[in-house]
Amino acid sequence: MDTIASFLVDHDKLTKGIWLSRVDGDIHTYDIRTCTPNGGRYLDQKALHTMEHLFATYARNSQYGDKVVYVGPMGCRTGFYLVVRGMGHRDAVHLIQDSFRFMAGYEGEIPGATRKECGNWLEHDLQGAKQEAAAFLPIIEHWTESDIYYH
Repeated sequence: MDTIASFLVDHDKLTKGIWLSRVDGDIHTYDIRTCTPNGGRYLDQKALHTMEHLFATYARNSQYGDKVVYVGPMGCRTGFYLVVRGMGHRDAVHLIQDSFRFMAGYEGEIPGATRKECGNWLEHDLQGAKQEAAAFLPIIEHWTESDIYYH
């Protein structure tokens, strides 16, 4: 089998940030690294799960909601993927920045975190999610569409 594109990225050189991972026609996949790959510190599973709920809820309810195809965590627990359709890089970066601001400041019940709505509803950590989002904000605060290319 062929090696998939995400395994061709040198994870020893990859840093925290917002990266353009794939372009498939008008579908763009963004690699949002909140932790350095193989850096020894990874997102706690409960905080990651809560961030997923908050990120997906915010993105799908934003002005770009109709362009959001998927928001989800990476299995390696170093970040998230955002998949959008028909959306420019500038808007995608702004959506990610706004989503992390939302997560960092969120108060209230975690969206979709009841037994009926979630397959692992007991495994959430709002305070941990807020701390992770707040720690990532200074890294991406001034990120622009020209910064999204792997180097």
